[in-house]
Amino acid sequence: MADTIRTFRHFRDMPAHLWRWKNFSPAEIACRGTGQLKLHPEALDKLQALRDRLGKPLIIRSAYRSPQHNRAVGGAPRSKHLDGTAFDIAMSNHDPAQFAQAARAVGFLGFGTYPRSGFMHIDLGPARHWGEPFPKRPTPFAVEAPQARETIAHSRTLKGTGAAGMATVGAAGIEVAQEALTEAQGAVLPLVPYMDTLRWVFIVLALSGICLAIWARVDDWKKGLR
Repeated sequence: MADTIRTFRHFRDMPAHLWRWKNFSPAEIACRGTGQLKLHPEALDKLQALRDRLGKPLIIRSAYRSPQHNRAVGGAPRSKHLDGTAFDIAMSNHDPAQFAQAARAVGFLGFGTYPRSGFMHIDLGPARHWGEPFPKRPTPFAVEAPQARETIAHSRTLKGTGAAGMATVGAAGIEVAQEALTEAQGAVLPLVPYMDTLRWVFIVLALSGICLAIWARVDDWKKGLR
């Protein structure tokens, strides 16, 4: 019975003793549109194994989708999200190639890559792959703090009040900012060889701005005397 697939009208209706995946909360896995939750133990075991293997947070963009929410977002009629066996994971804090390799190692078979939207779809199968390849990352990732959504979703206070779902969704805005910083890193790297020259350009621009501000103040003062 422990590994029985079960569906709950809302993630808050799920008995706490059924949840055994330490790095995730029911709110993260539940449908983003309705709060409905399909508990698929095999899929969640593999998701936890992937989290353990990578040793860093998994930002879940989408997990289970109720039929009505799947239609609302334009999902495929037979999407694996409907079965609770698919997860869309943001790549902002992962190298896509290493992520895919780790996902295959723990048993995921279906892969969809969405570099423009910044996430990878993984599911239990059948084995297939679609989408554009992710560009290679120029540098390895720095040591990072836990992602906002994971931290908030594991708050005991939020879990106790049933507010974890709203909090994890609200934290998405923070994650967007984190993704923007990751992209900015790639944009700045090509400029590194020119930093010595650019430094003087920035200094000149700063001095010009100061001079302009002083001139404007002096001009205002003169006009006040007229």
